[in-house]
Amino acid sequence: MQELARRFARERILPEAARLDREGRFPQELFQEAAVLGFPVLGVPEALGGVGLGPKALALVAEELAYACAGVAAALLLNNLVADALLLSGSPYARAFLPRLKEEVASYALTEPHAGSDVAALRTWAERVPGGFRLHGRKTWISHAPEARFFVVFARVAEGREGIAAFLVERGEGVWVGPPLPKLGQKASPAAEVALEGVFVPEEALIAREGFLLAMRVFDRSRPMVAAMAVGLLRRALDEALAYAQTREAFGKPLWAHQGVGFKLAELAMDLEASRLLTHKAADLAERGEGSALEAAMAKAFAADACVRGVSEALQVFGGNGYSEEYPMAKLYRDAKVLQIYEGTSEIQRVIVLRELIRRGRWESR
Repeated sequence: MQELARRFARERILPEAARLDREGRFPQELFQEAAVLGFPVLGVPEALGGVGLGPKALALVAEELAYACAGVAAALLLNNLVADALLLSGSPYARAFLPRLKEEVASYALTEPHAGSDVAALRTWAERVPGGFRLHGRKTWISHAPEARFFVVFARVAEGREGIAAFLVERGEGVWVGPPLPKLGQKASPAAEVALEGVFVPEEALIAREGFLLAMRVFDRSRPMVAAMAVGLLRRALDEALAYAQTREAFGKPLWAHQGVGFKLAELAMDLEASRLLTHKAADLAERGEGSALEAAMAKAFAADACVRGVSEALQVFGGNGYSEEYPMAKLYRDAKVLQIYEGTSEIQRVIVLRELIRRGRWESR
């Protein structure tokens, strides 16, 4: 699967990446091709139309696809985030939606204008009515909402974090999706606002009464995927900087022979390998069904921070050319930043790491 992803990234994504970035649109054609290969449904059981693999395979594939374009990688893989929510909910109603993820784009509607990192502060509410619920509220920065045919929506049924539930909502009357939001990078993975204007859902569409707990469990499985995307993007930046430093000369010798440049490349390589090892450890724990909140948070924060720092240094190797959109570094630089923000900011990951350290009372590596 890793080799398949590598070929697909080099042969199909890389030639299209710059154009998709300029156009800022979801790569529908690539999604359909990737669906044949199983990338959007890696974690869905084979009996339900998926590949039947887990977080380890998803991390490997995410790294390879993000090497070519992190935005396209997100576009092709975030259905796996929805799949995790459907599977972990344990709802038969949710399970019936899993086969659709191979053909249709779905979205995970959690973030709100007043509830980003503070998930418990969300205001969308579910009003109980005969036969089900009506949902009211507004979500924002919902990835792939412009393309989505259904949504996992988190809404309140009572006060407090215990009152947050998860619902499955079909796109249709009562669901308004705004235009793609202007973004710095990863433009092939559009995000938009979603308004729920009294949309009716049947009783069985409430797929998890403990929605806050479900969201946290999904994050533990999805964060290694984001960390792996950071690894792939950083690997691309290192390769580009290495190639440039070996062909460009300054003061009578190649750039890499100047320690000011060469040490940057060495640091990038060390951060890359450390990020990959942390990512694979978190994915392995998630694969085995063990609690991995600490490791997932460490991997996501370290890899995302290393990626942003490393891409900046790789761009520096290019000098003025790195600042030009005619070279790949400018796009890599723009694509990297959001890795420190979505799926939980780097600051929130540190909160989780500290919380887990205090809860355990001592450091014990697994």
